[in-house]
Amino acid sequence: MTDEKAVSVELSKEEQAVVDAIEKLSVVQANNVAKYFEDKYDISAPVAAVAAGGPAAGGDAEAEDEKSEFNVVLKDAGAQKIAVIKVVREVTGLGLGEAKALADNGGTIKENVKKAEAEEMKKKFEEAGAKIELE
Repeated sequence: MTDEKAVSVELSKEEQAVVDAIEKLSVVQANNVAKYFEDKYDISAPVAAVAAGGPAAGGDAEAEDEKSEFNVVLKDAGAQKIAVIKVVREVTGLGLGEAKALADNGGTIKENVKKAEAEEMKKKFEEAGAKIELE
């Protein structure tokens, strides 16, 4: 992953070890780490996304033309909330309480998901009765 882009920041051995460890995490685990830093240090997700290799300045117009990654957002769980909770747990690996909170309140299920995977997730949620948006 680090070979894809030239990185302009020099890291110490300790910092590089942290980056290497984070790159080995699953998406759910990395998301939990990001949420931890958001809560602990009061940083916002856009800052974390840029630090994690988000789009560079000037690439926004091109990204809008041919968007290949999407955020999967739960807008409404619908009447079959238990079925939606099961799909949330299946897709994210969250615990029951976290999945229920997400189904109750809505919000981003997964970020930066490839188009095919995002559409597959949307289909699963819609089959369970939920309303999903791909942003």
